[in-house]
Amino acid sequence: MNNLLWTPSEQLKENSNLRAYMQWLAEKQQLQFDRYDDLWSWSVNRYEDFWTTLLTYFNIRYNGKAGPVVQGNSMPHIRWFEGLTLNYAEHVFRNATASQPAIISLNEAGTTREVSWQELQQSVSGLQHFFKKCGIGPGDRIAAYLPCIPEATIAFLATSSLGAVWSSCSPDFGTQAVLDRFAQIEPVVLFAVTTYRYNGKLYDKSEVVRAVANAIPSLKYIVLLDGEKPVSDTRYVLWTDAVLPGTSELQFERLPFSHPLWVLYSSGTTGLPKAMVHSHGGILLEHLKYLTFHNDIHPGDRCFWFTTTGWMMWNYIQSSLLCGGVLVIYDGSPAWPGPDRLWQLAEEHQITHLGTSASFIMSCARTGLRPGDQYALGKLRSIGSTGSTLPPEGFEWVYRAVKNNVWLASISGGTDVCSAFVGGNPLLPVYAGEIQCRALGCRVEAFDESGRSVTARVGEMVITTPMPSMPVYFWNDPGFKRYTESYFEMFPGVWRHGDWIEITPRGGVIIYGRSDATLNRAGVRIGTSEIYRAVDKVAEVADSLIVCLEKPDGSFWMPLFVKMKEGITLDEALKQKINQTIRNETSPRHVPDNILPVADIPYTISGKKTETPVKKILMGKNPDEVINPGALRNPESLQCFMPFVLKNQ
Repeated sequence: MNNLLWTPSEQLKENSNLRAYMQWLAEKQQLQFDRYDDLWSWSVNRYEDFWTTLLTYFNIRYNGKAGPVVQGNSMPHIRWFEGLTLNYAEHVFRNATASQPAIISLNEAGTTREVSWQELQQSVSGLQHFFKKCGIGPGDRIAAYLPCIPEATIAFLATSSLGAVWSSCSPDFGTQAVLDRFAQIEPVVLFAVTTYRYNGKLYDKSEVVRAVANAIPSLKYIVLLDGEKPVSDTRYVLWTDAVLPGTSELQFERLPFSHPLWVLYSSGTTGLPKAMVHSHGGILLEHLKYLTFHNDIHPGDRCFWFTTTGWMMWNYIQSSLLCGGVLVIYDGSPAWPGPDRLWQLAEEHQITHLGTSASFIMSCARTGLRPGDQYALGKLRSIGSTGSTLPPEGFEWVYRAVKNNVWLASISGGTDVCSAFVGGNPLLPVYAGEIQCRALGCRVEAFDESGRSVTARVGEMVITTPMPSMPVYFWNDPGFKRYTESYFEMFPGVWRHGDWIEITPRGGVIIYGRSDATLNRAGVRIGTSEIYRAVDKVAEVADSLIVCLEKPDGSFWMPLFVKMKEGITLDEALKQKINQTIRNETSPRHVPDNILPVADIPYTISGKKTETPVKKILMGKNPDEVINPGALRNPESLQCFMPFVLKNQ
């Protein structure tokens, strides 16, 4: 971890947004910080002061009074800036300019579409007019089953402009996965496509749209972007009929700081996905802070992150518009027609900030790609990596094969805050395998088993002071029960995130993976319960268990273990049936790498399936050491997994 790969130039540091903020603090607030560590310490020790300075520094438009900054005694019962009202979308459109496009949209077919700020504003105002005609206002939920296209951004901005609540899934999700999410929040409008293209293939999703529309009684309108609306269902509307540019002037409803902006979803490990509600004010401040200071986005920068609308990074990268950046989006596979696709796009569209996943970087490294030799990447200033831990080999490949003077910003956060707790810093060097810093306003610590903060040792990742972008609540969670169980059960009043981390003596962070049973495959968090619900529909299977392991080379192995019903043998035809069921019910990402037969599945005495001991066994641990046998209903079942240990090596 001591392999120094990059040091920022003096020019980069002097021109960075972070340095500009530090100078502003010195001049306007009489707060002098010579080192980032000192600035970070102030931002978490005096967090009320820190977040209040951002209202002024970013010239936030609001009504009311900023004080008191926080109310409530402890997390999760903290409320921020209860005395003011604002609107997220209003801060996007204050950057409207004729000198650059707002959005550059790309797809697998090679089509490029530029959306000007004027077109964006007209389309959003047209859709806002449609919403008003339909009686939609603050608090109403708007759902989207859309790929990464401009229409998704338009629909989101129209939704937030009125104070309605946004939520999206990507069209690779199957019927049940969509219903598990959207049915919880009871949307009144659904935006949808009936087809989408991925890896060069066209997929028909019309049956999913029909099934979802029929299963959610709250839906009053289904807005189709393609296909034909059914004659028998008057709820269907075509996009071209809903979006009529020039019908009215775009308006913004200023709302309480904690008013819901969007609902994001957990992976669904322990049941239905948790519906996490984030606020207008919390996301506005957090994204301005992180994208400006830690991503160093400047007006006119071209900002891209490979994502789908079902991953929080879609929501995150939309906020490049808050910073005056150009939002670059891509609808398709990052590896079609070849593994160099994203690097090709970086050259063709002069991308400044290219974001991707650790698994994509490692895939490029394993295939021997050298994008720096193949493409002119002179405009590429930073590369972002997230989704899973980027191993040192991935860092080294970037500097060897892409660009030796690029800033590689490995970041880690989550759907939980729709941002990064730890990540990039334009003032600090990059070491192989190490995240540069803890983000401003985010008091990340590593706790040992006794709840003591440790340095240079692996511990549980915790956040010990509140952040405005923590969820204001979970949907349908009376008394904050699921919220508390999710983050505050191990250390009351302290957010436990579920990662193993080490804080290095120089203030960097090393992440060693998940400390819970959530599957994390190639940067996409997958809930075991979603897969189990799908497998349960295969009549021949009696029970199942799934885990995901990250190998030392950064690749992933996600095997599904199945206990067959008596008299049934697992053959290739049955494996195909199981895979197809999982694909149809959830998404292609949920399909396991292997399906392996076992005689039994381990359960606790209380009847809970136990993935974590199996994962440890597959990593080479002794079954007698991974869990107390007395805690299991059938401890002998762990021996069933021993023959498969070598399959992960």
